[in-house]
Amino acid sequence: MRKGLHPLVMIGLVAAVTLAGRALPTWTLSLATIAASNALIALGIVVLARTGNVSFGQGLFFAAGGYGVALIANAWGLTDAVAQVIVGAACGGLLGLVIGPLIARYSGIFFGMLTLALSMVFYGALVKSTALGGSDGFNVGRPSLFGMSFTDPREADFMLYAVSVIVTGCAGIAATILFRSEFGLASLAVRENNLRVEYLGLSANRIISINFLIAAIFAGASGAFALMAQRHIDPQFAYWTTSGEFVFVAVLAGNQSVAAVFVASMALELVRSFSNLYLPNTWQLVLGVFLLGVILFLPRGIGSLWIRDRRKRRIPATAPFTAERGAAP
Repeated sequence: MRKGLHPLVMIGLVAAVTLAGRALPTWTLSLATIAASNALIALGIVVLARTGNVSFGQGLFFAAGGYGVALIANAWGLTDAVAQVIVGAACGGLLGLVIGPLIARYSGIFFGMLTLALSMVFYGALVKSTALGGSDGFNVGRPSLFGMSFTDPREADFMLYAVSVIVTGCAGIAATILFRSEFGLASLAVRENNLRVEYLGLSANRIISINFLIAAIFAGASGAFALMAQRHIDPQFAYWTTSGEFVFVAVLAGNQSVAAVFVASMALELVRSFSNLYLPNTWQLVLGVFLLGVILFLPRGIGSLWIRDRRKRRIPATAPFTAERGAAP
């Protein structure tokens, strides 16, 4: 197991990125907030993918977190950003706690299609529900932070940016520690051969359920961020195309590096934003070409760029021994 950055160094990087928001333009703050939100839910997909399963229905938990926060915010006047993130994560986690053990017995394409079907069922229920605004959804108020309201738009954007970066960064640090743990290695073992994992006395279904629960919590918190950024929610949160975007981010990042998830999410948002600005009639084509280019030239994801360089730096140290071994009679 290769060594990575120390958690304290990661915390320092998160703090540096948060403070760097003071120097960013206002439009970049909004873009970075959306990218951090998408990276959070994509990180959950990467956590689940380490068991060999991919969820095409994370929009289900994304919408559950957003709608849960919106209902509580409108009913009880909850506006604190941190509290809304906690509520969103709790809503997604409770739903994942119920669904996870039920679908953990499936794998491969059956697992993915089942999650997609559940998401579309939830989407249909949201569209038909007049109490939740139907297809139009409903609005929520501007978020606050620890009782402080922000009337200046830039200060409000920076507050949301800071909260999203800190929460997503902490989730990334937790995921890194999880990947290095015995449980993280057991997740990889489930992907390779779940029967041998059972022979070791571990429950493959339980490992998949726990990873699924983590992905659901991340998705619920991401839904809270999306709600606070847009101040509006509608059934589109649970639609299959929304889930597909999150899977795209996970595919672009790969499963070799947690940092790659954030880089891939930001890169995707930048390409989408600039192509929509300068090529409004063909921005989908530009986005599709970008995705195809990454998949063709970086099949293992953006994270393979620095992982590959790290491996190359190790080769010279072992090359002489390899040459001597090969030259031996």
